[in-house]
Amino acid sequence: MAQHFLLSAKARTLSLKAIYSVGEDKAYETFCKLRWPATDGEPVCPHCGGLDAYRITTRRRFKCKACLRQFSVTSGTIFASRKMSFVDLLAAICIIVNAAKGISALQLSRDLDCQHKTAFVLAHKLREAMAAETKDTMLDGEVEIDGAYFHGHVRPANEAANRIDRRLARNQTGKRRVVIALRQRKGRTRTFVGRHESEGVDIAKRIVSRTAIMHADEAAHWDALHAGWQVHRINHSEAYCTGDSCTNWAESFFSRLRRMVDGQHHTVSPQYLYQYANHAAWIEDNRRLDNGALANRALGLALAQKVSRNWKGYWQRSR
Repeated sequence: MAQHFLLSAKARTLSLKAIYSVGEDKAYETFCKLRWPATDGEPVCPHCGGLDAYRITTRRRFKCKACLRQFSVTSGTIFASRKMSFVDLLAAICIIVNAAKGISALQLSRDLDCQHKTAFVLAHKLREAMAAETKDTMLDGEVEIDGAYFHGHVRPANEAANRIDRRLARNQTGKRRVVIALRQRKGRTRTFVGRHESEGVDIAKRIVSRTAIMHADEAAHWDALHAGWQVHRINHSEAYCTGDSCTNWAESFFSRLRRMVDGQHHTVSPQYLYQYANHAAWIEDNRRLDNGALANRALGLALAQKVSRNWKGYWQRSR
């Protein structure tokens, strides 16, 4: 029997032991090389693009010879104004990419010995960077579309006489959301969060090529897809797969997302459900990469991402 890739030695090319054994200087060098790959780690001014800079070695900063402005390797990125050391940031990325079903902020804070607030914001910044990788991706080929509902559970009263009809709109919590997944077979996964699964039709019109072949279940709102694409439908009350018609790739993603939300985080805010959906999609799309390549990709995306307007100063705004 063939061994699964994730169980093989090839999947393990990075470890926390290796990160901490090489120390802060090596971690800083890794940041430089991934921030400025075109110059092999030599600084490029983020303000004017200048290639000549003085090195302020005591503070790990640079001063551009052209515009005379100071900058660091994290200036203008989601790590701007960081307080954590480079080795701890690299370790945090390693921990996050090693977690196949995600990791809670509480566990991350314990592993890094930092405040829960710090771990919470750091994890969300990395999720935002991961989502940027597919932000403008158009899907083609064979594309599956499906939705899965999260949240909104109404706990029944203890005594039968006090129980209400939880199906009625007036008895709902208003927190129910649907994650709509559009997944290209052997390609990328795009996720969106809405209130109704039918919103997926308009999303498909924006991000799916008209030459693609769509796969969907028998829900009535997917009938509108026939006006723009060749569509294969599958009736799940009869079978989960008929020939080449199925939504198993999308269901595989939802399986990972549910285990992430229920098993790791236990509950997530509907406001930030899209972040966890993007994280699960990124893990699912890159599941065949070794953890060293995953860490490099995540760090490269983070260093290419501008300062997060959603997460910079998050706790100051939340007071």
